[in-house]
Amino acid sequence: MICSHTRKHSIAAMLLTLSGIAACQIAPDSIQSGSSSNDCSIGLSDPLDMLTGPAGTIRTRGELEAFIEERMTDLKVPGSSVAIIEDGALAFHYASGVANVETGEPVTSCTLFQGASITKPMFGQFVMTFVEDGVLDLDRPLYEYLPYAAIEDDERYKRITARMALTHQSGFPNWRTDFPDNKLFIQFDPGAGFSYSGEAYQYLALVLQEIAGVDAAGLETLFQERIARPAGQYQTQIVPDEDILARTARPHKAGRLIQSGSAHLYSDFGSAYGVHSEARDFSKWLISLLNEEGLSTGGFEAYFEPQGVPLPEDSSQRQSGLVDYALGFAIFEAPFGDVYAHGGNNPGYTSFIVLDRAHRWGVVIFTNNNQANTFWLDLILFLGLPPE
Repeated sequence: MICSHTRKHSIAAMLLTLSGIAACQIAPDSIQSGSSSNDCSIGLSDPLDMLTGPAGTIRTRGELEAFIEERMTDLKVPGSSVAIIEDGALAFHYASGVANVETGEPVTSCTLFQGASITKPMFGQFVMTFVEDGVLDLDRPLYEYLPYAAIEDDERYKRITARMALTHQSGFPNWRTDFPDNKLFIQFDPGAGFSYSGEAYQYLALVLQEIAGVDAAGLETLFQERIARPAGQYQTQIVPDEDILARTARPHKAGRLIQSGSAHLYSDFGSAYGVHSEARDFSKWLISLLNEEGLSTGGFEAYFEPQGVPLPEDSSQRQSGLVDYALGFAIFEAPFGDVYAHGGNNPGYTSFIVLDRAHRWGVVIFTNNNQANTFWLDLILFLGLPPE
């Protein structure tokens, strides 16, 4: 039996690893999908007064709200949106703080946030719809669908597949702009190692555009038709329209307002970083996954299946509980069972999602503060630690 102290240490290590793989995922200097519904202003119809985590922790609604407010104050997090799924249904939603510290505009249930890298697992399901249509093979080289001029001088890129892109085995770096010459390169033979890469996701998005014969806005329309709207999401877009941008909280760092990214961030299909949403609306997608809606049974089996990613045995990720990747999600071994999770960090924003399929439990956290990983880590520990 694992003592509670050991549980706390292992969960914290797991979450810290997630914050590391999600750090700075936005493409440096990297709209359309229909009108938004006004249902964001409608309160949660039947909230639970007591919530139970997958390890048996029981928290009251009041305790959760007080904890969120306290940690936001202590950590200088201006605003947040938090949702908790219990027994496969939304059980808690709380939006608080301010969207802009200079104007004092409050965060409401209609305030949106950049989700950054939590886009990736959502994009993974979107990719699977193309697979199920028979127009994309996970193991066929992407080059055969769309040659990529950015890396044409290295023939190895012609081996990269959709599966490699979704599981960070392409050999691409995270972002080419992290390096002085601003050129894309390959670090190892595709499929022979692990290196977290937003670049690979962006290449795969271009491949989907080529297959569908659409531009970024057209791919957003398909995303809405195949993923967002079937899940009941009307506040979630990857290529944000003007209404979504107007309702997005401003970015902050250490509690102070900072400048947002370049304009093309919002016109590209940011499969690695682009989702704009809030916790309640995003939780609808996680619930649809729990209910296995949007793909066939076989499609979901493929989507959630551990991919055997070659993480070094002595790596910090594996030592902290990261055991594998699915087609978008990271898979962690927690004391209460395996969970699917992902974190996200864009400049001025931090997000986190976790999905426990066995317990039909999940959490969605959005904030408008840079690298606010301690905030969501503390909240997950508060929710997920077993009773003393």
